[in-house]
Amino acid sequence: MKPLEGMLVVTIEQAVAAPLCTARLADAGARVIKIERPAGDFARGYDHAAKGDSSYFVWTNQGKESVVLDFKTDVGAAQLECLIAKADVFVQNLAPGATDRAGFGSNDLRARYPRLVTCDISGYGDSADMRGMKAYDLLVQAESGLVNISGGPGEMGRIGVSVCDIGAGMTAHAAITEALLGRERSNKGAGVKVSLFDVAAEWMTVPLIHNEYGDGGPTRQGLRHPSIAPYGAYRAQDGAETIVAIQNEREWARFCAEVLDKPDLPKDERFASNTARVLNRDAMDGEILAVTETLSTTEFRRRLLASAIAFGALNSLDDLSKHPALRRKTVTTPGGQILDIPAPPIRWADGDVEPGRGAPALGAHTAAVLADMAAPQGPKQ
Repeated sequence: MKPLEGMLVVTIEQAVAAPLCTARLADAGARVIKIERPAGDFARGYDHAAKGDSSYFVWTNQGKESVVLDFKTDVGAAQLECLIAKADVFVQNLAPGATDRAGFGSNDLRARYPRLVTCDISGYGDSADMRGMKAYDLLVQAESGLVNISGGPGEMGRIGVSVCDIGAGMTAHAAITEALLGRERSNKGAGVKVSLFDVAAEWMTVPLIHNEYGDGGPTRQGLRHPSIAPYGAYRAQDGAETIVAIQNEREWARFCAEVLDKPDLPKDERFASNTARVLNRDAMDGEILAVTETLSTTEFRRRLLASAIAFGALNSLDDLSKHPALRRKTVTTPGGQILDIPAPPIRWADGDVEPGRGAPALGAHTAAVLADMAAPQGPKQ
């Protein structure tokens, strides 16, 4: 039995953050009813890469039931009320105030249903100054300073995936499971709030501490760590790059002796400590590249592995497709196509990857769900 079997999640969600959160709840066994407007979650139209469907939607909506209703109408509001009355969890990531204006604000819902756990996902939390700002992923990356410290020395760069959306979804999933655990003890629901900006800002703690209390925030370093050295990409003779990560002085000495065949290098005062190496990074990199650029990639990585030095290949998407650590699951798109995609990261010791239950077609479960919940049917769509 899965940990959330028997629990009902009702979610008014769109885009990535809330759908990823509720997808994880579905993975854990919860029944997830996704409320969509007649036009559908706009993430359905982000792209057509998933054999005609949106890659984002297929990824974050597996195992859910799609119900189309307009809760701004009397019938739609009555239908939604019936669903929430039976729910354990209510999730929403609409524009600030949208659910409150419709009579489904989280505080009001918990007053009506004291065991309900509610989760509001927003862009900027309760900040009055930011309330009217839209909060798509790249906008939050920029507002939080993530973009400012990402990229190379000559150009800022977006993190290559929707990291603020993903982080908010993961955080909301954790918060909801904590609230459900608390309900087991208190028999009372709880309200949790997660914002994309709060998540990104918390991730920026180390750069912010350096900026406010240290010698200044990190500069953009491309494929080099701003405060640890050596920790970055080094070329081999054939041009391929390998990320090398040194974490302490013992590893640095071993790296110099066994990989570079330069056992005296750590005695150079420019390279005698991590702080010194960061300050003299260009000179240090010159010493390292003078050796690695004479080695084949195979030999370079053989030496690293034999010396127990942490390293990683600078892989392409094609390399990821064939990676020996990549776990996959089979899912069905709303259009009925079959895809093999990465499996969810949470693994249980007594289970294996299950086939995906598929992402729903728009409104595919409306009639069945409303009948199951004894909700008013209203006019046929």
